[in-house]
Amino acid sequence: MLSEFRDARIETAGTNIFVCFAGSGPPLLLLHGFPETHLMWRDVAPLLMQDFTVVCADLRGYGRSGCPSALSDHSPHAKRAMGNDMVEVMKALGFDRFAVVGHDRGGRVAYRMALDHPGAVSRLAALDIVPTATVWDRADARLALAFWPWSLLAQAEPLPERLIIAAPEAVIDNAISQWGSRDDAFPAEVRAAYIEALSDPAHVHAICEEYRAAATLDREHDAADLAAGRRIACPTLVLWSAEGGLAKWYADAGGPSALWRDWADDVSGAPIPGGHFFPEENPRETAAALSTFLK
Repeated sequence: MLSEFRDARIETAGTNIFVCFAGSGPPLLLLHGFPETHLMWRDVAPLLMQDFTVVCADLRGYGRSGCPSALSDHSPHAKRAMGNDMVEVMKALGFDRFAVVGHDRGGRVAYRMALDHPGAVSRLAALDIVPTATVWDRADARLALAFWPWSLLAQAEPLPERLIIAAPEAVIDNAISQWGSRDDAFPAEVRAAYIEALSDPAHVHAICEEYRAAATLDREHDAADLAAGRRIACPTLVLWSAEGGLAKWYADAGGPSALWRDWADDVSGAPIPGGHFFPEENPRETAAALSTFLK
């Protein structure tokens, strides 16, 4: 589905990462969310490759990337470890400094990279998220019911692993139909690819470990940055679903952009028509907003 892109598998300190890349110009890393893979960028990436060298990667534990062994503190699956992977990947491709765009879980990896590696990240775009510590601090029934993976997948093993493996198609169908996006934004071959990615026990375990890290270690890393006054120094773009929950849930705080200003010095933002998966549902407007910001 990304026929013009070349594939590679890059070894990092902790695992191996599958990437595909194409284009010319400044380097741009695109990171996916749950329950997707790099395929979520199938319509956005070709639009951006005219102006950028676009790299689409599968996060560790997802898609075609490796699954590191778990530890009791979940550190191999924390966003810090996942971000370190991507810095190594981009260096291996010849890029010491690059822009990064992340949707959903990929957005959490992206902003952690901007905090941990300010010299590497030139620009950051976070799609349909607010920072992890903020999510947990403001969590309520709306989050628990709408974005159920936050609490369900963070439960101790093996419960969430067994549930997903038993019915991966139910997980995919619920996500793409209940999180505000149109069903027709997901062609049959994309739906099948996402189901296949949730059918391997090792990857499902890694994904659950990533959610366990988000509920524990990722929160600690965020809290430590806030306490130390560390902020995202690069220009930051926040895009969110016009039909999704973020604008409503965080209206009392001034919306998603206002919450990001607690973390970043230079923030701009706007809603994009569509549900949570708006990059797949509305790729042209997503690509246009990103291109304007990144140039």
